[in-house]
Amino acid sequence: MTIFKQPSTDKSELEADGEFTPRFDSNGLITAIVTDAHDGVLLMVAHMNAEALSLTLETRTAHYFSRSRSKIWKKGETSGNLQTVVEIRTDCDQDALLLKVEVGGHAATCHTGRRSCFYRTVEIENGKPVVRIVDDHKHFDPQDVYGH
Repeated sequence: MTIFKQPSTDKSELEADGEFTPRFDSNGLITAIVTDAHDGVLLMVAHMNAEALSLTLETRTAHYFSRSRSKIWKKGETSGNLQTVVEIRTDCDQDALLLKVEVGGHAATCHTGRRSCFYRTVEIENGKPVVRIVDDHKHFDPQDVYGH
C-alpha cells in the first residue's frame, strides 16, 4: 500500500501548492539528487521507490532503492555515514527529487570512502574520453567498512 496518490494530469495542479503526488517511472522509481545541506556539494544520485520515499519522509533518514540488489537500503547503515534529511524538494513535474542532507560518521557518502560519488572528471585525450580522479581524499577505507 502506498501513501501517494496518482499524479494529477492537470499541469497547473501539479505545479501548485498542495498534495505531493510523485511521478514514479515505469519501473516504479524516482530519481533523487543528493546534496550537502550546508555547502550544496553534490554528493550522489540515487533512486527511490514508493517504500524508500515513504521511509525517508517518515524517519528523515535517507532510504533508497538499490537497482542492482533490488532492495531498499538505508544510506550509511553499514558505514555509519547516515544521511539525515534537512529538506526535500521536488521539481515542477514531481518526477525528480532533491534531498539536502547532513552526513554523519566520516561525512563520506561514496562507497569508495570519498565525500562525493562525483570524484572524477571526464576529459578528451587523444580524441577519446577518459576519466581523471580529482578528489582522492578518502574518509575511510572501504575494505575496513565493507570487507570487500
